[in-house]
Amino acid sequence: MFHLVKENIRLNEQATNKTEAIKKIATALTNAGFVEDGYVDGMLEREAQAATYLGIGLAIPHGTTKTRHLVKKTGVQVFCFPNGVQWGDDGEKAYLAIGIAASSDEHLELLRQLTHVLGAEGVEERIKKIQSADEAIAILTGKTSSEDSQFSINESALLLDIPADSLATLQVLNASRLKQQNAVNSSFIADVLDNKPTYLGDGVWLNDSKQGNLKNAMAISRTISNINEDGKPVKLLITISAVDDSISDIVNNIATLVFNQKLQLLLSANTDDLISLLLSGSATIESNKSEIQSTSSNESTVAESNNESLSREFIIPNENGLHTRPSSVLVKLVKEFNCKVTVANLDGKGEPVSATSLMKIVALGAKKGSRLRFTAVGEDATQALDAIGKAIGDGLGEGTE
Repeated sequence: MFHLVKENIRLNEQATNKTEAIKKIATALTNAGFVEDGYVDGMLEREAQAATYLGIGLAIPHGTTKTRHLVKKTGVQVFCFPNGVQWGDDGEKAYLAIGIAASSDEHLELLRQLTHVLGAEGVEERIKKIQSADEAIAILTGKTSSEDSQFSINESALLLDIPADSLATLQVLNASRLKQQNAVNSSFIADVLDNKPTYLGDGVWLNDSKQGNLKNAMAISRTISNINEDGKPVKLLITISAVDDSISDIVNNIATLVFNQKLQLLLSANTDDLISLLLSGSATIESNKSEIQSTSSNESTVAESNNESLSREFIIPNENGLHTRPSSVLVKLVKEFNCKVTVANLDGKGEPVSATSLMKIVALGAKKGSRLRFTAVGEDATQALDAIGKAIGDGLGEGTE
């Protein structure tokens, strides 16, 4: 576990390029007793393999497996560059660089801790303006951005296939569960009960309120009863509480279902598929399932498709799992195709994330043997999954034993 303390944070640092920056950070790691001399060579080698820039002005330079023996103890050195240092492959600047010393996969835990940073509203501007060690720690630990802005969907948010006598019944059920999550107050409840939800089509309704939102959350009720409201069928109600735009992806995915006339998928999906539809805009509803025989042991025998989406599962062969380098190779590959690709770690939380986000890929915590499900939607879906399977089989730039 990594602990950020003031002594390991350097303010107002300057560097003309990332090589100079990495050398400074390596010196700090050495002086702090985290690594031995020579660790800098591993950091520079790692950077040559793939940029350690994660986005939003943040970089995480670290060594290679070859230099792990030079790590004395796990630790970090945080450097703040107010003028920025060109770091990313496309010229992006890093304003905050976290130099990592880790003798195993401990740095993956740090990356998982940092996942909230990428999604926090305005975090890049805050990173650029860091004035104190306390401020840096607050940003990196999420203390300056409310946990209430984080958003996920779990089974407790869903109430599926229940009897109901009216749309109002579903409104009460959803409002009650949001209140139980401490996501809304009485003003929200009064507003959503007084105002009729918006009809999206295919029996699906949606409501929210500008009042009384305490944190990002969602409640969904689906009925098996044959009821109508103003001559329109009532099958499912989605109620949303939002405090910022962290929930915008969910709203966009719902809009995509409306546009593509796929709302009916919400009416028959099981719990897992319903969550997948809302989080990624696609489902893993199995149809036309076929077995894929592969000479490589990395690919499972599952291939699923439903209309516009296609899913396959692959097993990670990399000895050290999906750390920064293989994840960078994967992200770069996915971006080459004209389709939307998400990935879920079936041996982890199982929640799909964008396959074009380096931070989110690393944060999956995929280890050797982890099963990853990739879902692609778009005209290049088949080609993308074929390429992903081959790349994983080849070790994502690291080779296989």
